[in-house]
Amino acid sequence: MSLIITPLSPALGAHISGVDLSRPLDADTRDAIEQALLAHQVLFFREQAITPRQQADFAARFGDLHIHPIYPNVPDTPQVLVLDTAVTDVRDNAIWHTDVTFLPTPALGAVLAAKQVPVFGGDTLWASGIAAYEALSEPLKRLLDGLTATHDFTKSFPLARFGSTPEDLARWEATRKANPPISHPVIRTHPVSGRKSLFVSDGFTTRINELEELESEAILKLLFAHATRPEFTIRWRWQEGDVAFWDNRVTQHYAVDDYRPQRRVMHRATILGDVPF
Repeated sequence: MSLIITPLSPALGAHISGVDLSRPLDADTRDAIEQALLAHQVLFFREQAITPRQQADFAARFGDLHIHPIYPNVPDTPQVLVLDTAVTDVRDNAIWHTDVTFLPTPALGAVLAAKQVPVFGGDTLWASGIAAYEALSEPLKRLLDGLTATHDFTKSFPLARFGSTPEDLARWEATRKANPPISHPVIRTHPVSGRKSLFVSDGFTTRINELEELESEAILKLLFAHATRPEFTIRWRWQEGDVAFWDNRVTQHYAVDDYRPQRRVMHRATILGDVPF
């Protein structure tokens, strides 16, 4: 397969053609996709008719897969979770977030496949933590270097919305017990490229540990707004059969909740990463 890589914005994003994700990847194509991911942070593939099993197989070429503790999954492919607005409350996705940073080893990346999309609306935006970090002033970089922040599962998955039935409550309680609040660096170094990135998001980050509460609140408010400035972002208009593959270590994303009562169905395979540093 011969990849054609078309960059979509200065900060991040590229369209990839010349590959069929339903077929096993040879080593050269797999490596070329990985290099494109490192360079562009989020990749988009059009007209990919992939099954959940094929999606999981593609994602597994880049690492071990995560099984989400809350969202439902495809019954015979539990590594692929289902985001279906007819079944699950997905409002937690309509906030800027980096996936599963409540884990000790947050996701390396994720592969998202569009199965049913609204006629209009339902776009997803991604923001580059690398571009956001590099645009900070030097004094602010020095302030943030070495600081850590708390990431809490319950911020995006509150009991009020995810514990409505006895079964849901039991699942929520088990997930909270297995995933207590955890600390990660405010500034993360990419383990492959060595580039630095902001690693806080409104979805899961609750405070900067080394600062007083009011200081933490003010700095996080500044960083949340800064990280999602338009010049650091890209917006993708979904078509059925699209696949997105993003580097979760240095990006955050926002699924726009503007299409109801239309239905939106997405499948996601999440690739586990390593301990942030």
